[in-house]
Amino acid sequence: MDILLIAGLWLDGSSWDDVVPELTELGHRPVPLTLPGQGDGAASATLDDQVAAVLDAVDAAPGKPLVVGHSAAASLAWAAAEARPGKVAGVALVGGFPASDGRPYADFFPVRDGEVPFPGWEVFEGPDAADLDEDARKRLAAAAVPVPEAVTRGVVRLADERRFEVPVTLVCPEFTPAQAREWIAAGESPELAKAAHVDYVDLDSGHWPMTTRPRELARVLADAADSLADAQNVGRGAEG
Repeated sequence: MDILLIAGLWLDGSSWDDVVPELTELGHRPVPLTLPGQGDGAASATLDDQVAAVLDAVDAAPGKPLVVGHSAAASLAWAAAEARPGKVAGVALVGGFPASDGRPYADFFPVRDGEVPFPGWEVFEGPDAADLDEDARKRLAAAAVPVPEAVTRGVVRLADERRFEVPVTLVCPEFTPAQAREWIAAGESPELAKAAHVDYVDLDSGHWPMTTRPRELARVLADAADSLADAQNVGRGAEG
């Protein structure tokens, strides 16, 4: 199965470099995306441009892909489910929750000169960055790409309720599945509260498991893809 890999803020497709060979070895076709304005030099990119890039990748897949969204990009993966509910096999959300319709995509950090630069590690101290050693922090910070303001302040638009039928795998790195369930039950993720199929997977890492736990993350994503493929085969058998 094709597995589309979308990293969160500041990261381009190379952030998945350690995950890609593991997924390939596990029998899948990983497709890491570099988003407009986030590694391709398009400083004027908008949220709509990023959504369009994800949908182009979905449409280019030979079958139904698993769409993976890390951190803020959970909203991009969910936008793919909304726009292509019959084309997306499932979404995997790694350390992130999708924004609701009408909400800003990722207005969490200060804007400087029309961009949102990486804010440094102080804001991530605690569970987010606990498993990053000094070398990993330096490498991530050095690779960080400022994100255009028009992306982070872009408004999420969701209309097609068929998105709620798309299977979701919620990968829980710096938080536990129990915490995620509590937050969703408390109304902190209205989108996932309405999702019909949510599987919770614990992953003992910080917020960037593609850096600190690439093999384990690849296994989680491969397992999700395998389950989706099995379900598709059962469905085709039932139709036959």
